[in-house]
Amino acid sequence: MATITAVIEIGSTGIRLHVAEIQSGGKWQVLDRAVRPVSLGRDVFTSGVISRESMLECLAVLQNYRELLTGWNIADNDIHVIATSALRVARNRDVFIDRVQQEAGFKLSIVEGIEENRLMYLAVRFALKQDIPLFWRANSMILEIGGGSTEIMLLRRGQMVAAHSLKLGTIIIDYHSRHRIGTGIIYERYLNENIKNTLEMLNMGMDLVHVRTLVAAGSDARLAAEKIGKVINENCRIIDRDEFIKFAEKLRKYTVEDCIREFGIAYADAEGLVPGIMVLKLFLERTRAAQIAVPLVSIRDGFLVDLADIEDSPMQDEFFTQIVASALNLGRRYHFDEAHGRHVAGHCMMLFDALTKEHGMNKRHRKMLEIAAILHDVGTYIRASGHQKHGQYIVANSEIFGLHNDELNIIANVISYHRGDPPSQSDIEYIKLQREERILVLKMASILRVADALDRGHSQQIKKFTVERRPETIVLNVDRTYDLSLELFGLEEKGGMFQDVFGYKVVLS
Repeated sequence: MATITAVIEIGSTGIRLHVAEIQSGGKWQVLDRAVRPVSLGRDVFTSGVISRESMLECLAVLQNYRELLTGWNIADNDIHVIATSALRVARNRDVFIDRVQQEAGFKLSIVEGIEENRLMYLAVRFALKQDIPLFWRANSMILEIGGGSTEIMLLRRGQMVAAHSLKLGTIIIDYHSRHRIGTGIIYERYLNENIKNTLEMLNMGMDLVHVRTLVAAGSDARLAAEKIGKVINENCRIIDRDEFIKFAEKLRKYTVEDCIREFGIAYADAEGLVPGIMVLKLFLERTRAAQIAVPLVSIRDGFLVDLADIEDSPMQDEFFTQIVASALNLGRRYHFDEAHGRHVAGHCMMLFDALTKEHGMNKRHRKMLEIAAILHDVGTYIRASGHQKHGQYIVANSEIFGLHNDELNIIANVISYHRGDPPSQSDIEYIKLQREERILVLKMASILRVADALDRGHSQQIKKFTVERRPETIVLNVDRTYDLSLELFGLEEKGGMFQDVFGYKVVLS
């Protein structure tokens, strides 16, 4: 049965609407689109707050959209209103959210930078399909330049290496360049000064000179693709490297008025066009990409892909694979014991699948437990003693593709309790969690402790086991041809939390 749904995105330069039909089997199609320019980003990125004028402007647009959606007869729970970088940093965002609720009747959600990365990845994957094979076979970069932030993803042969959200967007660049220099011609000087550290950070994950495919999302890249690109499919165009550089060199001398006159775009879009193209040119020149792939999609399309995605679909499985790839790359950055981490994660998955009635967790929780298991010893890079606390800090302050901050905090707490004392009311990072989140930490950490004990010697002796339930015990039946004295000692040492949480003593047989 088909469902009509709507996605409204409140961005830095405009409020955009998609009305779409989501069909059974994960298919969807856009039925209607609307866009209204607003000056939200200019306010927030220069003063830190949404001005009264911009707030009224946004409310008027949203009230207009409410009337439009009433004509479509869309239920409120099928209307999704999201906001990106401008609302993320606005000091008076709570007031704005409340007024949107009261005056337009919309419940608004703020999308974190890492979640924006996830949604854009889904949109890009949908647009590229298999029409650019090099994207999946060689090193690639996905770059989305917005008004207030730049989202970057690095992939090595199709596997996620890193995902970053930078507080650097076209409005911020335009404002500071004009303020300091007084002209739009010398954006590149400002960019080179301010992106230097970013480039060094990205090169730590993957040397940019090895990037063969650059995927550029965002309205500025789409405009360039419309002017000088060639069609790959209905959702993607390709721009030759040299053609883009020539286009950028011509554009760098344009004023905002020139952009409006030349391209027929709104002022809010025109003031960010030149800096957006300059950022893209800067990254392009640091890669060996011969072309730029421009998907004609947005975060709204990614949201629709996510809504349409069905449980156990190939796309969801592939997305989960990218989460694991990003976590593995984080571990490698800190020289972790990858064989041990992967082995413990495999044991965690076996326990999770065998004990679904006991723990009651879902597929998303399963993936979070897997990530915690992979990275549970990452803190040894800092110091072996107390490495669980060092690992907690590393994960809580890192970005893992596909995981938002709440999930990272849960995973970091699970890592914190994979050894040592169990949680207590004096543990600040633990008690800051919601009650349901604390329960998840206890369940995951209990399973992780048992799995870690089964590889106490980091030798991967126990390859697999079966789980047998008895009235008061969980029996793990393993191959006893090896000396398991270390594993028995580890289980005796670490099995107590599992017994406290689930009521079963775990024994090896």
